[in-house]
Amino acid sequence: MRILFIAMLCVQLLPIAGAAQKKSYQFGKAGISREVLENYLDRAITMVYLLIPDRPEGRRPYSYHADDVRMVKDIGAKFIGRAIYRWGGESLLNKAAFWDSARTIMKRLHASDPEMVFQGCLFEIVTEEVNEVPVPAWVFKDYGLPVQRRNFSYRAMLNKGGKFVDHWRKGSSVPDISEQETQLWFYFLACSYMNIGCEAFHLGQIELIGMNDPGKKAWAGLIHKIRAYAGKHARRHWVILDAHVPYGGMLYEGSSLLDFNSFPLRVKELPEKPYEGVLAVNFLDGIYNKSKGGITPSGWKCDHLPYLVEFDNFGRGKAPNVADTTDHFVWGWDEISWFSLQPADYRNSWLAYAHRWLQQTDPNGHLQMPGNRMITCPNESEGSYRANTKSASCPIGYGQEETIKVLWDSGK
Repeated sequence: MRILFIAMLCVQLLPIAGAAQKKSYQFGKAGISREVLENYLDRAITMVYLLIPDRPEGRRPYSYHADDVRMVKDIGAKFIGRAIYRWGGESLLNKAAFWDSARTIMKRLHASDPEMVFQGCLFEIVTEEVNEVPVPAWVFKDYGLPVQRRNFSYRAMLNKGGKFVDHWRKGSSVPDISEQETQLWFYFLACSYMNIGCEAFHLGQIELIGMNDPGKKAWAGLIHKIRAYAGKHARRHWVILDAHVPYGGMLYEGSSLLDFNSFPLRVKELPEKPYEGVLAVNFLDGIYNKSKGGITPSGWKCDHLPYLVEFDNFGRGKAPNVADTTDHFVWGWDEISWFSLQPADYRNSWLAYAHRWLQQTDPNGHLQMPGNRMITCPNESEGSYRANTKSASCPIGYGQEETIKVLWDSGK
C-alpha cells in the first residue's frame, strides 16, 4: 500500500517536479528576502540529535546516525531544525568532543550542499549543571563587563519572585530573560553554536522565558547582540531566528524580532473517527491565519510573517487513546507520538493532507516535516520517531522519507 500511495502521489505531482532545484537559497549580511526564507521553510525538517549523535538527551541511545545523514542529503533538506541543543545536561558543553563532532558533521553535509542551514536551540530550561560551565572571557567583554574567572550561576538565572522555579523538576527551572545571567547564558550558547556553523536559532517558549519582560525589551537587547555577533562571525553573516509564539508573534516597537514564527500543529481529534485528526483554524491556540507581521529584521514589511508548524512533543495525557478536544493532546498523546502510532499509509497521506491544507488555508504557513523526534508512546524504535525508510541501515525507520521527498520535489 505504501508503494502504491507514493506512486500515485508522484503521478499527481509529476508536471511540476524538479521546480525546487531552481529556487534561490542565498542570503547574507543585509538579511534574507521573503522569497529565500520561504524557500528554506518549504524544505524544513525536524532532525533532533543530528549534530549530537552520542546519547543527546538523557540515556536514550541514538543508533543509525549514518542513515539520518544519508536521508537528509537524499531528500534535499535545506533547513535542519533542532539539530543541536541541550535540554538539561549542560555540563556536556565542557567536552571538546561535543563541539568537534557537530562541526565535523556540518562540514560533511555542507560539502554536499553548502546552502543547508542548521538550527541550534536556546530552550526554556536550565538545570543546576550550568554551574559547571565556565563563562568565557569574550562573553564578559561583549557585554562590557569586567572579565572574571567563574562559572555560570544557575541561581542568578532564576526569577527573583520564584516564578517557574523548579518548573520541570527540582533543580530544573525556566530561566528569566530579564536577569543578566540568563542573557549571558543564551548569548554564550548562540555564539558558540554559530562558531561551529549554525545559521539559525529557535528561541523556545519565549513567553515563559520572558515572564518578567512583557514589553520584550530584554529579549530585544539579547537578540540585537546575537545579530551583531552574527554580522562578524556567522557563516553568511546572518542568523535566522524563530520561536514558539502563543500570541502570534514577537514584536518590539512595531518590528518583529524574529525572521519567522513557529508553533505546534495543534491537531484536532475526530472523536467519531478513532485516532484520526485534522487541522482547523481557531482550534485551541493554533497559529493559522494569526501570524503577526510588521517590519522584519531584514527590513521588508508584511502583514503576516511566514511561519512553521511542527509535530511537537510534550508527553502524554491522563487518558491515552481517548479523544479530548479541550486539551493539546491528540488522542491522549503529544503530536509526534500520535503520528508515530498511526499506520504507515495514514502517516503518508496525512503529511500530504497537511501540506496541501496549509497551502490552501494560510499560504504564510509551512509544514516542518518530521524527520527525527523523541516520542513518549509504546514503541520499539529506541524512543524516537524517524522518517527514514526501513532498511538494514535503519531497521527502526517509520517510512515517510519518500513521501517527504515527493512533496518537496513537487514544488507545490
